[in-house]
Amino acid sequence: MTTSSGTATPEPSQPVGSQPVGSPCDLPRSSHSRSAQSGSAQSGSALSHSARPPSAPADSLPARSTRARSFDAAAARYAAHRPSYPPALLDALEELAGRPLAGTRVADIGAGTGLATALLHARGADVIAVEPGDGMAAQFRRTLPDVPIVRGTGDALPLADDTVDVLTYAQSWHWTDPSRSVPEALRVLRPGGTLALWWNTAALDVPWIAEQAERLGRHFGRDATEELRRLGPSSADPGGRLGLVRRQVRWSRRVPVDTHLANLGTHSAFLIHDETRNTAFFAEERDRLLARFPDGAVEETYEVVLLTAVDPGAHPHTA
Repeated sequence: MTTSSGTATPEPSQPVGSQPVGSPCDLPRSSHSRSAQSGSAQSGSALSHSARPPSAPADSLPARSTRARSFDAAAARYAAHRPSYPPALLDALEELAGRPLAGTRVADIGAGTGLATALLHARGADVIAVEPGDGMAAQFRRTLPDVPIVRGTGDALPLADDTVDVLTYAQSWHWTDPSRSVPEALRVLRPGGTLALWWNTAALDVPWIAEQAERLGRHFGRDATEELRRLGPSSADPGGRLGLVRRQVRWSRRVPVDTHLANLGTHSAFLIHDETRNTAFFAEERDRLLARFPDGAVEETYEVVLLTAVDPGAHPHTA
């Protein structure tokens, strides 16, 4: 069962974020690029013939690149268990962009296994995906063989100037370095284009989700919601160049306990964490959830945080 609703607000002075069910395990402690990997590219009209090769910033941490690469080995599980996004999210994107997605040239950056790309494609968008990881790109091609995918990162987009109407980053902008990804977004967007960033974040007003967030914090030895509390226009665009506007869309999905735990297990902190400790955590968590939900199913409730900027290059904003 899926329910959804959405409201628009201007940029808050203090960004407010919620924790995804396990998603803080994917958010880096600071914003640098997801590690780039080379690979063959399929053709697409937005491709740049002289795109700069992706490269990691000099100060990126080994732990960050390790976390970024960890998804490749878990790509099939990621595709099977991660939540998608509600139709109301794409409705909101079309409303804010002032155009239907059908026939619109869209580039989905950090596309992963194609969860968001599939929804954009189903809406009739002329979509191209950009993804750095070998395993994720391979899974994408199995899932969406008719959608072009090229290799690259948000910090060095393999796309030509002024070629994209809508640029999307579903659950991926936090792997970029805004000092590089913001200029790159402005470079490839056509005049009047829209930049859209979004994340599934968990509704901490639901008691069992809030309690689980505390247990995740104890498991990893830090506040599991720390990064998510900062998620908003100011953290996504520290330089204030884009004029991002925030909207939230609430939705839910009902899944078996084991699917919920498998979803948690696809987050990067678990993927690089000690396997013995993870096994013990999931065993205890399964017992807790089954005691609370004896029918064996949980209602995962999400707030999708959607940040958009329409025609961001026309009237540069300042911080």
